Amino acid sequence: MTDSKVLIAPSILSSDFGRLAEEMQAVHQAGADILHLDIMDGHYVPNLTYGYVIAEAVRKATNLPLDAHLMVTNPGDYVDRLAKLGITWFSFHPETVFHPHRLVSAIKESGMKAGVALNPGTPVAVIDELLPELDFVLLMSVNPGYSGQKFIPSVVGKVKQLKAKLTAQNLSTLIEVDGGVNDRNAPELIAAGADILVAASYIFNHSDYAAAIRSLRDVQ
Repeated sequence: MTDSKVLIAPSILSSDFGRLAEEMQAVHQAGADILHLDIMDGHYVPNLTYGYVIAEAVRKATNLPLDAHLMVTNPGDYVDRLAKLGITWFSFHPETVFHPHRLVSAIKESGMKAGVALNPGTPVAVIDELLPELDFVLLMSVNPGYSGQKFIPSVVGKVKQLKAKLTAQNLSTLIEVDGGVNDRNAPELIAAGADILVAASYIFNHSDYAAAIRSLRDVQ
């Protein structure tokens, strides 16, 4: 990271969609750095969430950077339209495409930051050849598909492993962690090398969004 502050990215999946604009403004005022969009197709993962319409509504409601996590079988089809909607960060799962390097190039050419998302059971070695091309790596600390799942502790070691690889290659690639993140595991994740923490239910189920965000960030 360019500074020592961990970035907090509330996932709108746990927000009140009936008050979407108000929710986005509330987490912005509470200190969020990025807004995380979980786009699921019901094929790659057993859940169907939302697509372009919600992404566009969120973009209109806030000027925070938007981070789109594509849990879909055809992520390449989303690149151009999400770029036009003003998405800043775009990540996909490497097992969903035949040529991940080509997709990474297309994402970056569209003006977005390119990332690869790794499931808990997917080893970091899968992206060894891609690392120099990536702006960030999203490490899933739950199996993708649903909000509110229990954090998988072994991902802390995975963060350390990835951080060691990045340091050895002198890469500035950021490490993002998503799934079951809360005030209990945030200190371990940050110490291990995480740069961005995604939290859904922990923030949106909290009575005080600002306090929840502070509890994730102010652990050092």
